Amino acid sequence: MVFEFKLPDVGEGIAEGEIVEWHVSAGDRVEEDQVMADIETDKAVVDLPAPVTGTVVDLYAEEGEIVPVGTVVATIEVEGEVPDEEVEETAEPADEAAESAEEPADAAGD
Repeated sequence: MVFEFKLPDVGEGIAEGEIVEWHVSAGDRVEEDQVMADIETDKAVVDLPAPVTGTVVDLYAEEGEIVPVGTVVATIEVEGEVPDEEVEETAEPADEAAESAEEPADAAGD
């Protein structure tokens, strides 16, 4: 199955990002969370990790290109089906961080 990797929202209120450097090319094998590229926003340069494990089929943005959030920047060939929850995992760490931030406040109130 080919997974379409869309540029995620890499920061609150960010509408686009510039591809600073690709760390992979077509044909490369990537592991989930491996850095595929550096993306520059108006706030910072951030790593763009692979959302799945597989082989890069193609890159659709060139270095220096400004890409809107939600645009397909790469395709990755993966074995089998990609579960929906794997795609949605990018939102979970923020929720976990919010829960972690609440826990020390509760402990301090004891």
